[in-house]
Amino acid sequence: MGIIETTELTRRFGSLAAVDGMNIAVEGGEVFGLLGPNGAGKTTAVKMLTTLLPPTSGNARVGGFDVVHHQGDVRRVIGYVPQALSADGSLTGYENLLIFAKLYDIPGKERKARIDDALDFMGLTEVAGRLVREYSGGMIRRLEIAQSMVYRPRVLFLDEPTVGLDPSARKTVWDHLEELRSDYGTTILLTTHLMEEADAFCGRVAIMNAGKIVVTGTPSELKKSIEKKGATLDDVFIHYTGEKIEATGGYRDVRRNRRTARRLG
Repeated sequence: MGIIETTELTRRFGSLAAVDGMNIAVEGGEVFGLLGPNGAGKTTAVKMLTTLLPPTSGNARVGGFDVVHHQGDVRRVIGYVPQALSADGSLTGYENLLIFAKLYDIPGKERKARIDDALDFMGLTEVAGRLVREYSGGMIRRLEIAQSMVYRPRVLFLDEPTVGLDPSARKTVWDHLEELRSDYGTTILLTTHLMEEADAFCGRVAIMNAGKIVVTGTPSELKKSIEKKGATLDDVFIHYTGEKIEATGGYRDVRRNRRTARRLG
């Protein structure tokens, strides 16, 4: 049994099927990428898997728990880093993690050790006492991942984890995520529009289009499947979706991403 499993998972908004009969199985310790054009249903799928949105039909289990009937259990085994900034710039890095530790009822005698471990693991110990508004973009992303690590999740959901970051900061974030997976066995499910990121870091990817999973496999398998010499994951994306990769969609997406990039510095 996979640590994340969906069976005909569906979410409708009126007559629109935002996610239409999704079937995926993600193994423990895997890095799994969910790719697709804007509006494909990726974020809706993640919201259902993190119990933020109930399915219309079908079912899903995360960490062995049903996302509808055992929401509390699911929330105790997952971490979620949204695209929008979740760290409070008016607090220090340590204070941000302390709030998370209290929210997740980590016993008082364990809090400091857990926070110190998370800060050390993400390379933030030296800046823990600084206000987050003074952090670089890469440091903020690492802090947000550290927030989720305080309660040591078995499964980590990342929505566009490196949006707005320069290549150097992206690499630093991914180096730490790979350590998290290898050292703790954390399963990672992420969405991204960066095909080179998915190619480099994901063991398998699923490509969504119009609410449906159209293909799943390793990056190498998918590149071979389109029978194009020197195929890239960008070519695979275009082949299966009929669309070029766009990092932003409509006005609201553009405004959100530019605001995020600006705040990340």
